[in-house]
Amino acid sequence: MILELDCGNSFIKWRVIDGAQAVTVIGGVVGSDSELVSALLAMPAPSLTHCRLVSVRSDDETLALTRRLDELFGIESVCARPALEMAGVRNGYVEYQRLGLDRWLAVLGAFHLAKKPCLVLDLGTAVTSDLVMADGEHLGGFICPGMPLMRNQLRTHTRRIRYDDEAASRALDEMAPGRTTVEAVERGCLLMLRGFVLAQMELAKEYLGDNFEVFLTGGDALLVRDVLPGARVLPDLVFVGLAIACPLD
Repeated sequence: MILELDCGNSFIKWRVIDGAQAVTVIGGVVGSDSELVSALLAMPAPSLTHCRLVSVRSDDETLALTRRLDELFGIESVCARPALEMAGVRNGYVEYQRLGLDRWLAVLGAFHLAKKPCLVLDLGTAVTSDLVMADGEHLGGFICPGMPLMRNQLRTHTRRIRYDDEAASRALDEMAPGRTTVEAVERGCLLMLRGFVLAQMELAKEYLGDNFEVFLTGGDALLVRDVLPGARVLPDLVFVGLAIACPLD
């Protein structure tokens, strides 16, 4: 069994796959290393043989986690690293090492699946966009605040805006003009998010032509699916790229 980890700034996304059949056995999202360990220990038979991971955390934080996994399960961890070129894709950043590893792996995964020009949109705490040409040339992309950042900025810097996450979720049941503060804020932020996504589509047409594939990933991908009806929604796109970057025997 192979443990795969996507260690972000806020959460750790994890899954265990059957290496022989490449089938997901179990997985989830946790908020800390200790929660991850608890989830793994709760598995019926945690017969883990390998671990591969991508991390945007500090080297010390990542090392602490991999050491803990080695102590508990006796497995070594293979970490994804920056690359100028891999699997037919050429990193488009001037300093290729500075492209976020999660973005790089999502690009690798998308191009591997599409085998054609593609637009990769990752909607999480931040929203990222990346464009890849037919020959695998990564053109770069864009970064903007996602729904959590926009929401939290308004909550933090505007005294009269106070509401909880449950109210925020209910506010998005429809998109009529908001008649409460929570409705106005949540729907306004979502409109900004959708506007960004639609602008990326226009840019993709300009740079990639008309025959390109659109990939949506990240926790808020479903919030924009209705404005991109032809897009492929793949929550595990980073893991597709991780398998390419860190192959295991």
